[in-house]
Amino acid sequence: MTDSDLPQGPASRRIDPAGLVVAAVLAVLAVVLVLDARQLPATTMYGMGPEAMPVVIAIGLGLLAIGNLIDALRGNLPPRESADPKPVLLILGGLALLIAIIGLGGGFILATSVLFVATSAAFGRRAILTDLIIALVMSTLIYLAFDRLLTLSLPAGPLERLL
Repeated sequence: MTDSDLPQGPASRRIDPAGLVVAAVLAVLAVVLVLDARQLPATTMYGMGPEAMPVVIAIGLGLLAIGNLIDALRGNLPPRESADPKPVLLILGGLALLIAIIGLGGGFILATSVLFVATSAAFGRRAILTDLIIALVMSTLIYLAFDRLLTLSLPAGPLERLL
């Protein structure tokens, strides 16, 4: 018996286990957000406080979980493409380097530049030097905007001290 011998249509659709897992993770994340938002102290006497936005996001996640659950049970989820671990590992490596550079005092500009270059490489771009120059310029402009215009402090390192 081959696939062409099997009945076609809604009866041939199967439950998608990965879709069920995604729906469950979304639902758990929504519950965690609501529980965490309830722990926030009420700082306003009336109206909405800081707990409102996590609840709104949790509602959205809950709706996504329900939709994903329905599609997984009906077998309506699209087939997944084969996964290439290299881009994922490049981005995770870039994030790990970002954390390490900031933790070791390298600063925002250098850390975000490394992440930018790693992400560009993950998406298939091979102009490393050009990407590094673009990243340094962009992250410097972002740092200056936060530091000087918004007066918000970002992690400072040797490059930031030169500014």
